[in-house]
Amino acid sequence: MIYLILSVLISSSLYVIFKLFDVFKVNTFQAIVMNYIVAFVIGYGYSDVKMPLSVIPQQNWFYGALVLGFLFITIFNVMATTSQRNGLSVASVSGRMAVVIPIVFGIVVYNESVSVVKVIGIVLALLAVYLTSVKSNKTKKFEASSLVLPIILFLGSGAIDTLLKYTELNFVSAENVSIFSASIFGIAFIFGLLFLLIEVVRKNIKLEMKSFVGGIALGIPNYFSIEFLIRALKIKGIESSVLFTINNVSIVLLTTLFGLFLFKEKLENKNWLGVIIAIVSIILITVV
Repeated sequence: MIYLILSVLISSSLYVIFKLFDVFKVNTFQAIVMNYIVAFVIGYGYSDVKMPLSVIPQQNWFYGALVLGFLFITIFNVMATTSQRNGLSVASVSGRMAVVIPIVFGIVVYNESVSVVKVIGIVLALLAVYLTSVKSNKTKKFEASSLVLPIILFLGSGAIDTLLKYTELNFVSAENVSIFSASIFGIAFIFGLLFLLIEVVRKNIKLEMKSFVGGIALGIPNYFSIEFLIRALKIKGIESSVLFTINNVSIVLLTTLFGLFLFKEKLENKNWLGVIIAIVSIILITVV
């Protein structure tokens, strides 16, 4: 159970770190790029399979890792921006509600069970994303553009979970899971570095040392949030659906509390309702 607790705490801390980037004016994208090389080095060093880098492109899971690497760098950046602009609770719920996408994929592709309760859960999840994302503003009218980032985060996170499940199930053996994960981080770093170099050339942006320090601070918990979740999934006697429910609900609640007490974020009644609906929908989807 300690691994599950650590996974929740560390995963929640990622949203806090993104918020701190905004407070301390850290270049978020530069930090994210640095974070992935840190995560790659840790993952590659931890892997029991010492595979030469030149052999990785020859693996049958490489193309899945390639797409995932691109999604990691883009969606992680969206998550950071959502945390800063829309708040921790919005980013957390939008990302965690994406669990409905791999569930739908499993129903369609793998003929997994479907019920009225599960469908209700999916609908409630979508409603939760909307309710937690919308905030009233007395000075200006509501703009639909405020929903863009949460929706992209929702769809992107779901795409990552779905492709991870599909690739690992069909192409990744048990002994190659660590090297596969490390490869995703490494590919994300390469894509991020290319984007960063283009940005530097086009906009004449300077690389900031504090962004690299922030990347190190982000990369370590980013890797171990996944490491501890995988270890938690190996605990005997706890079904994965129950474990994922506890994990996702706890992260939503903890990031909401972090936003309230650490950054004085204000939640309206409809935002609170969205958080409650999010919890209910996860339980309906993964447990009932």
